[in-house]
Amino acid sequence: MVVGAVGSVAVLAAGWQLGVLLEGSAPGATGPSATPGETPGSSSGGGSTVSGTFTGTSEATRYGNVQVKLVVAAGKITDVVAIHLTDQGGRSVQLSNRAAPILRAEVLKAQSAKVASVSGATYTTDAYLRSVQAAIDKAGL
Repeated sequence: MVVGAVGSVAVLAAGWQLGVLLEGSAPGATGPSATPGETPGSSSGGGSTVSGTFTGTSEATRYGNVQVKLVVAAGKITDVVAIHLTDQGGRSVQLSNRAAPILRAEVLKAQSAKVASVSGATYTTDAYLRSVQAAIDKAGL
């Protein structure tokens, strides 16, 4: 039984080494490898090296549209900028102006759109977070 287990490990190791040789990368190699049309250091879904500005979708509410953009550095959300907040009616503007800084701080803290709603600003919160999620998706985070 021990011989069978040792033989299985040898076959697995040989298969792994063959796979590495066929893929063209050696164990312990450093630096990212790029696929055609992609530069090393860019991200295609991993999110660890992505940097840039990513604009979320414009989300309609009954009080106006909401849209944000994310600033990302090395896969981390470093800023959330409100491009447009609800603007139909004075109360709507007040609520958006109160909710936006809270939502920004929570998104930065969570590094996600999965944050609690701001009480009294449900429409703004929902639209803001949908726009954030769209930008996160564009960034591949």
